[in-house]
Formats: sequence, C-alpha cells, structure tokens
Amino acid sequence: MGTGNDSSKLSMKERREKGLLWVDTGENLNQQILARRLCQDFNQTRATESEKRAELWKKLFASCGENVWIEPPLTVAMGNTVSIGDNTYINSNLTLVDDYKIRIGKGVLIAPNVTISTTNHPLHYKARANGEMYCKEVIIEDNVWIGSNAVIGAGVTIGMGAVIGAGSIVTRD
Repeated sequence: MGTGNDSSKLSMKERREKGLLWVDTGENLNQQILARRLCQDFNQTRATESEKRAELWKKLFASCGENVWIEPPLTVAMGNTVSIGDNTYINSNLTLVDDYKIRIGKGVLIAPNVTISTTNHPLHYKARANGEMYCKEVIIEDNVWIGSNAVIGAGVTIGMGAVIGAGSIVTRD
C-alpha cells in the first residue's frame, strides 16, 4: 500500500516545485520558445524605445513593478517564473536560469554580467546521466545591490539592504 509519498507519480512540474530531481521532458518547451522570442525582441530594441522595452518585459515576466529599468541584453529560460519589484535597475547582460521562481524585490540594483540560477544538478555523475536537475527558489529582498559578475545560486535568499560584491559566488543565504 502506498504512503502517499510516492514521488514517481508526480509530474515533472510537481517534482520541480517540491525540489525533487526532474528532467525537462519538453513540457516547458512552449514557454521557453516564447521567452527566447521576447528576449530577442527586447535585445534588439534601440535605447530610445523605452516604452517598447517595458511592454516586452511586462509580457515576459510573471510580474514587473513600476519604474523598472532593464538594460539589454537579457537572457532567461522561462520568464514567467520571475517577479521584479518597483524601482529596480538591472544593468546589461543579466542571465536568469529561471526554471523555478526568482523574486527580485523593490529598489534592487543589479550590475552588469550577473547570473541568477534556480537550477542545479546532483553532485554524483550517475545522477546526472539523463539530465536530472533540481530547482530551488531565489529571493532577493528589497534594496539589495549585486555587483558585476556575481553568481547567485539556487535556493539563496539575499536579505534586505545586502551588498553582494563584484565577482561573488553566492551559495548560501
């Protein structure tokens, strides 16, 4: 008799949401294609097309606050898993590996060449053989400043007002 905890019966989306190993079976394919198209359109805008840019990122992200500025280029995996608060400034070349939720608070400053990833792979090579991965939400609270070339890993929460130095690799809260 089952205990109700049999994870083999969960969909890949449910496995991802529970932080369990999952593989991309293509159920995300349509969203990934849409996200890439919107990013390509955004990345081709001119500096004078701020209204067009705002229009595109409001279609791309789950939510995007007021007075947000995002400088191209931008790379995302899904887009619809990302929320961005008011008065946030994102400089060029942000990469979001957003197979799961990324929450960026209000008044956040993100310098060039930052990567934020919700996705990780198991350490043992046999567990990676078929592309297995797991996801954990990333939360960046209000008034955070992230310096150039920083990498924020899966499952990290960056507390309100924190400063992440340039070149940092953040693996813990």
